[in-house]
Amino acid sequence: MKAGIIGGTGKMGSLFAGVLARAGWEVMVSGRSTSLTTRDLAGKADLVMVSVPIRETVPVIRAIAPLLRQDQVICDLTSLKVAPVQAMLASRAQVIGFHPMFGPAVNGLRNQTIIATPARCREETAERLYRTFRAEGARVTVTTPEAHDRLMAVIQGITHFSTLCIAGAMQTLGTDIGEALAATSPVYRIQLDLVGRLLSQDPALYADILQMNPETGPALAAFEEAVRDLRGRVASGNPAAFEEFFRDTAACFRDDSGRATDETDRMIAFLAEQP
Repeated sequence: MKAGIIGGTGKMGSLFAGVLARAGWEVMVSGRSTSLTTRDLAGKADLVMVSVPIRETVPVIRAIAPLLRQDQVICDLTSLKVAPVQAMLASRAQVIGFHPMFGPAVNGLRNQTIIATPARCREETAERLYRTFRAEGARVTVTTPEAHDRLMAVIQGITHFSTLCIAGAMQTLGTDIGEALAATSPVYRIQLDLVGRLLSQDPALYADILQMNPETGPALAAFEEAVRDLRGRVASGNPAAFEEFFRDTAACFRDDSGRATDETDRMIAFLAEQP
């Protein structure tokens, strides 16, 4: 069986090329620097995997969709799922969307999560791909494209937005990062490290994640409403008002608070042991 990865010369494409090769696929890649073109790859591969930047994904899929046959499979590795899956369904091939919940800097799939959104895909086809990823230690979560994008508006949209807001506020306040780190304990260092980690990466990726998911707008509106509500309670000086907000929001995490505490305790203990 032949697997073709469009964008396979990039870091994420190269990662999945290795995964598929170890699973027994004959892997071909196309990219800006390869002699194999996207159209050639689409005609030769049994599995066509699209691994290009978010803004390029749908145009690339639309360009190859008319070339694909019923006996082929097309999938993508994009942070959004509704639009790419809709574009893939215009082909005659089997369709399944994937979203690796990690960046290309990881060393492998062990303990990583991959979200799958099968749309027009035989069960045995999907299961073969799931087994391929699980064999390398990945967790595969199956959902619909619509549910995926709604969830990513929270997991990625609100999280990245709030992280950038922390950075923006620190810049406005003229906070010296070195002084801030010197004053932190491990738990606060984790938060600052997450801010620094995000800001060390490609801004175009985060622009696409925040701007191209249509579900992000409603999620950020809810975030802004929560900020206004909490800011008003803090400004009131009324402990009871603040405690009400705290208790109400804590109820959302009630079933997960034990796991979250245990996991962050392990992270804090690890950091506390570092020189």
